[in-house]
This record gives sequence, structure tokens and C-alpha cells, in this order.
Amino acid sequence: MGLRFCPLFSGSDGNCCFLEVDNRRYLIDAGFSGKKIESNLKILGIDPSTIDLIFLTHEHIDHIKGVGVLARKYNIPVYANKLTWQNMTKCGEISSDLKFHFEKEESKIFDNVVVNSFGVSHDAINPQFYTFECDGKRVSILTDTGYVSDKMIDYVKDSHTIVYESNHEENVLLSGPYPWTTKQRILSDMGHLSNTDSANYLTKIVGDNTKNVFLAHLSEQNNTKELARMAADMTLKHKDIDCVLEADKTIDCNNKIVIMDTDPAIPTRIIEI
Repeated sequence: MGLRFCPLFSGSDGNCCFLEVDNRRYLIDAGFSGKKIESNLKILGIDPSTIDLIFLTHEHIDHIKGVGVLARKYNIPVYANKLTWQNMTKCGEISSDLKFHFEKEESKIFDNVVVNSFGVSHDAINPQFYTFECDGKRVSILTDTGYVSDKMIDYVKDSHTIVYESNHEENVLLSGPYPWTTKQRILSDMGHLSNTDSANYLTKIVGDNTKNVFLAHLSEQNNTKELARMAADMTLKHKDIDCVLEADKTIDCNNKIVIMDTDPAIPTRIIEI
């Protein structure tokens, strides 16, 4: 059974991932305009009309901006929990026959894919993220959280592929132009993971089956791909966890965890899982 995955874009302005399992196609979040999501799908050779389902994580605009347009235009069913639906006021009307509930810590089966939802610590009404499992391989998405609990780790641990937050470099954030209240929000347990905290938690998340780690939801103001990569790479290696940066083409990636970038505007390459 074929499984393909790609972050379409990820950052403070918008987030969306593409997953294909045996010709069934899913989006996780839709955080840019419908037009931008259509454009990025077409870059990958994917017809937007072939998307079967959209899963939403929470109501923040960088995760839902384009969902209304896509659902209406292509008649795509959308899944979110009840409280998220009640607080989604910025994506336009979605007809009731396209709105479905997927509650936190619930498990559902879509064709041959087992989807599990789990809660995170973020300042949304009821945020949840997802794991997707098929034929013994799991893809997990974990961003938008101020810390990573043991329960979150249990859901995503040893995933084959994980999209994982590395939001900011703390010193850059603290010395930057954001108001102090915004800095406090980002640094709080209801905010986002710093590069250092992200890397430390990552050592508890990866396992023998982990092959790909996408560093995601990077702040364009308070982070760089290089800083996020360096933190993950150095911390994993300090724990004797074998990893390699995807950008380093001179190293054999076999039997190593590959640390991969995401981009705030363009899709990452599709990987076969």
C-alpha cells in the first residue's frame, strides 16, 4: 500500500500538510488562502479536486484560513472537534453536510488508515493534533504546544515520520521587537516550543522506526532553518541518536533519522513512506 506525505507549507503565517494513502488524499489544516493551497498542490502535480478529507487542529487563522473555500469549491468533508467548530468564525460558511466531529483522544478509521487525535497545550479553545497509521507505519503531527507531556509523547513516539514544532530561538525572541505580552505568550506553557526545548523533547520522541523529522512552524521573525536544524542535530547526537541533515548530501542517510526543513511558502518534496 502506497503512503506519501508532504508539508505544503509551515510557519507563523500558515500551516498545511498533505497525506496520501492508497490513492486517498487528506489535508491536515488549511492555513493559507484556498488559492495558495491549490497552487502548492499543483506544484506537486496534485489536483485539488482529488482531496478527500480535511482534518483541522484548532481555530487559529494560520490553520483554517483556506478551509471554507476548499470545502465549498470541492465539496470536501471537514473534521474538527465540537468546540473548534463553534469558534471557527473566520473561514466563511461551511454547509452542515460537510462538517463532521472528531473529538480529542478519539480514534477513527478512514478506509485503511487509523487516525488518532490528542490534545496539546496551546491558547486555542480545544487544540488537538493527529497521528495516521497504516500497515505498521505512523505519521504524526505535533506543533502549537508550549510543552510536550508524557501523554503527547505516547501518541507520537517512534513514528516513522513526524512534523514537529521548533518555533523560535529564545534569545532572538527576547531581544526582538515583539511586545512583552506577545513574548510572554509565546514562551508560556500555552505558547510554542523553543528550538532548545523542542530538541530536548525530540530525544524522547524518536525511536528505532523513526526515519523523518520535519522541523515545523518556525517563526520567520524569531528563528531560522539553520538554528532549528543545529539544535535538533546537536541534541540528538549528544544523546548518541544517529541523525543526518537532509541538506547534507554527502552523508549516507541509510539507518539514520533525517532532519528535514519545512518552508513557510512552498511545499517540501513528497516523501514515500
